[in-house]
Amino acid sequence: MHPIRQQLLRFHFFLAWLLSCHLVAAQLPETLLQSPDGKLTVVFAQKETRPGQKQMTYRVDYEGKPVILESGLGVQIDNHVFEHAMAHKVTTPPGTMGANWCDDLVIKNVVRTSKDTTWKPVYGERSLIRDHYNQLEIHLQKPDAPDYSLHVIFRAYDSGIAFRYFFPEHPNGLYYRVMAENSEFTLPANTKAWYTAWAQGSYQPLPLNNWPENSERPLTLSLPNGLCASLAEAQLTDYAMTKFKLSTTKANTVVTSLYESVDLMSDVGTPWRVVMVANRLGKLLENNDIMLNLNPPPAVTTTDWIKPGKMMREVTLTTQGAISCIDFAAAHHLQYILFDWKWYGPAFTFHSDARQVVAPIDMPRVIAYGKSKNVGVILYVNLQALYKQMDEIFPLYKKWGVKGVKFGFVEVGSHRWMTWLTEAKRKALENNLMVNIHDEYRPTGTSRTYPNVMTQEGIRGNEEFPDATHNTILPFTRYLAGAGDYTICYYDKRLKNTHAHQLAMNVISYSPLQSVFWYDKPSQYEGEPEIEFFDKVPTVWDDTKVIHDAIGEYVTIARRSGDDWFVGTITNNEGRTLSLPLDFLPKGKSYVAHLYTDDTTVATKTQVRVSTQAVKGGQSLDMKLLPRGGQAVWLTPAR
Repeated sequence: MHPIRQQLLRFHFFLAWLLSCHLVAAQLPETLLQSPDGKLTVVFAQKETRPGQKQMTYRVDYEGKPVILESGLGVQIDNHVFEHAMAHKVTTPPGTMGANWCDDLVIKNVVRTSKDTTWKPVYGERSLIRDHYNQLEIHLQKPDAPDYSLHVIFRAYDSGIAFRYFFPEHPNGLYYRVMAENSEFTLPANTKAWYTAWAQGSYQPLPLNNWPENSERPLTLSLPNGLCASLAEAQLTDYAMTKFKLSTTKANTVVTSLYESVDLMSDVGTPWRVVMVANRLGKLLENNDIMLNLNPPPAVTTTDWIKPGKMMREVTLTTQGAISCIDFAAAHHLQYILFDWKWYGPAFTFHSDARQVVAPIDMPRVIAYGKSKNVGVILYVNLQALYKQMDEIFPLYKKWGVKGVKFGFVEVGSHRWMTWLTEAKRKALENNLMVNIHDEYRPTGTSRTYPNVMTQEGIRGNEEFPDATHNTILPFTRYLAGAGDYTICYYDKRLKNTHAHQLAMNVISYSPLQSVFWYDKPSQYEGEPEIEFFDKVPTVWDDTKVIHDAIGEYVTIARRSGDDWFVGTITNNEGRTLSLPLDFLPKGKSYVAHLYTDDTTVATKTQVRVSTQAVKGGQSLDMKLLPRGGQAVWLTPAR
């Protein structure tokens, strides 16, 4: 054969081989999952990275627009450290250790299920929650060791998608050490993130490059195609906390960043990785029940002792101060007072005894007096005393008649401390104690399982006097995760925002146990008429609507309790005029609008004007907001 013809034949064979390789890669099966309304689509696939090796990937679209581009999935496993496995003579198959543990898995089965139920939470931003999703469960195995298997589970809701990794029970009782999760979120170019490095930090809009540190979750994103999304974590109970970091090898890509390695015993699943999606930011907050739905139902059936309400801190730590605080709370329809740290001694030491009252407080007298006024007592206990004495003090506080415990300076992040915190929630639940968890802890929807956990910090709240711009960002970042104890101040001279802004924060800030009058004393009240808004506003709701959602600029949230609606509007450091459409009211039905507005001509130290106006559903209200200002509205049916 002529040498040139031989070369041509070799070239054609080479082209054919390339084409066959391309076809093999292209023909790897894709598995689709859609949300119940058909708007969200998840596509799972295995991408051939080189002959014989496949990487799990997924992508997400919303109404045909990309949300998550092709992104890698997987966990990094290290099995060889476990003596248990060796004791059972379980040899570690080739490829089961290290970053590529998931790269050569074989799909053995695909299971599809759906669910559509409605459940009633103990309390919430809505009185009924629909749990409606389609689920895809992909069963994978190691080709050379079928006992080593992994399930990748996707759920598609109308409000977003979630996925987790699940390790079925190994026949030899194998333990797993998860060294890292390699879950990627590749986003369209020019996506903007609302970034904060820590749970009590301030926010700044950043591109997906050059972050100073890892990002907290939820991580809210503005996409260039007009969509918005938020990356979150749900059902964190027996695992290490995850934050988000930028990929060092792939542009526009966020990657899960595990706090530390996690030791698990199969069968067991990881927390859910959540991608909330909407065409406007307000819908993310209106649909944040996805976080609760990704957690199991309550661990108890009797919950009538769990009573949401407003709480005032007693700052003097004296019997007389507590009596005065209870009198003020009863007069203004506050349900609880809090004895903050040091009532039992120095907080940051194991030598203090949280079974003993060190401050000059006659605790039995105060609790009995509060009970006569329908005002409960809540006690702060720092981590040291909780860790040392939890099994003793929880039954003791129940015997005293204490209604709840505020956990102070809890440790978060590590597998050990997240598991310990879950145990503390459970033990408090068993002793009929409500819980408020403070400092760096952020919720992941577990209050569905432990409804006694009423609220938590993990927020840059009013005790740090953030500016108005920060407050307009919170509803679409931190509050997507759930309740936040913002610790609303009112009389303190260090406030940076107007008093009508502070009133509106009672609606903007969702917290079933709402701390109000932080840093304030009953003696500072001088009959200001707008305090009636504190009297009237509830802390839990039957419905929630986001009217204005201009993050970083202005926000309006309307919440319903029974037949009444409460509306909070706040602006950033700039003044503005807005129109408040009353479309959330039944059209044509008459209401009385009680308006609480900033007015520098009002001759009180707070300069809030209280007025009323007759309105009907379908009308609108004009609002003129001062810089750093706001407006609160209470709407009640006309009678």
